[in-house]
Amino acid sequence: MVNAREWFKRKIKKDLQHLYLLLKSIPSAAEALIQELQQHITKNGLEAVNALRGDNIPQAFVESLLAVHDKFSSLIKTVFSGDQQFVGALDKACAAVINHKGNPKLMCRSPELLAKYCDSLLKKNAKTCSENEVENKLTQSITIFKYIDDKDVFQKFYSRMLAKRLIYNQSMSMDAEEAMINKLKQACGYEFTSKLHRMFTDVSVSTDLNGRFMQFLRDHNIELGINFSISVLQAGAWPLGQTAISTFAIPQELEKSVQQFESFYSTRFSGRKLTWLHHLCNAELKLCYLKKSYIVTMSTYQMAILLLYERADVLSYGEILENTKLSDEQLSKQIQSLLESKLILATDSEKPIEADSSFSLNKDYSNKRTKFKLTAVVQKETTQQEVEQTHVSVDEDRKLYLQAAIVRIMKARKVLRHNTLIQEVINQAKNRFVPNVSMIKKCIEALIDKQYIERTPNYPDEYSYVA
Repeated sequence: MVNAREWFKRKIKKDLQHLYLLLKSIPSAAEALIQELQQHITKNGLEAVNALRGDNIPQAFVESLLAVHDKFSSLIKTVFSGDQQFVGALDKACAAVINHKGNPKLMCRSPELLAKYCDSLLKKNAKTCSENEVENKLTQSITIFKYIDDKDVFQKFYSRMLAKRLIYNQSMSMDAEEAMINKLKQACGYEFTSKLHRMFTDVSVSTDLNGRFMQFLRDHNIELGINFSISVLQAGAWPLGQTAISTFAIPQELEKSVQQFESFYSTRFSGRKLTWLHHLCNAELKLCYLKKSYIVTMSTYQMAILLLYERADVLSYGEILENTKLSDEQLSKQIQSLLESKLILATDSEKPIEADSSFSLNKDYSNKRTKFKLTAVVQKETTQQEVEQTHVSVDEDRKLYLQAAIVRIMKARKVLRHNTLIQEVINQAKNRFVPNVSMIKKCIEALIDKQYIERTPNYPDEYSYVA
């Protein structure tokens, strides 16, 4: 038995089908229907997106848009016989919704939300999703990705989140990670995913390098006294910001390991310079001074502070600063995280952390779990500041991309009018992002200053390539 609502829906679809068949036989008559459908899909999509509230907006955003896309794809297939003009209307409507800006002055949030959605699926803590479910959801996410104009923004967010997953060993499955990168490569080409592939290569090379380092230690009868492993990452491939880097004096317990690895690496690779990113390192520390032993995973900075308590039960802020050589900002953050975990206690808990503050080791500490992890400061969720830094980085990358495109075009064409050059640059860039005309003009001026191109003497709006 069919209820009234379902019967009414079927009747409307039947009426639409009859209208389509009637208009199809008349030249250009279906255009009004196509336009009406496009506006209707756009309205439905914007309503779905604007209604989003709550904690998990990335998931709601992607799933709401996929629901709209699937609903109207099915309608076009059944009612309009899969007519390509109606499919085109669906594509235009979806593109309009996905690239819609609530505020014209701000960048569209869709690339960021889609990257966060993929990150939530690929992390180890993905909620009760099997590998097949994750695979299907990632495949569906490519539907949204294809409509995004600012694909370079998605790439930047995705690569930063991938870097965190790989560095902190948070990936649910390396196969799923690789499958997603291959999906992006099919959608955008190898150039788009080349850095992502290099990140994967670094992970596998580092595994092999650790094995060879262990063999080096055995061959030379060197005992480090600790378990020590490293990841060697190519600076050009990994989107690791320099903002969190602070001066740091590595603990005495790590000095031998670092020196031996540097010695081993220099004998294998001449001319390469190693820069230690201590703010991205993790350490596992065994606490043996309490009623029962605990194994705690923490950041290297947190470990360096706790190791100072091997020689004293109470330390002043100045003493910790002197021994770790951390910046004031970084040290305050690390001490705050240790206070929150209650592993150390402030002698005056009422006062904020200041230069004359003192901190004691909490010898009465207890925890239900014997093995746990402290939240590292740099591993917290992406802050608004990081989002802004990502957008600034995207702008810089775009300027370089546009300048390279202008030089390529001018080298091939030798002489071009201004408007023609602008159009050719837009055509080259559109698969990655929709360039702003004012940005292209600034890039042209920059290249004139650098003497890559020049204005021709006879026409002020014409440029020639400087060989």
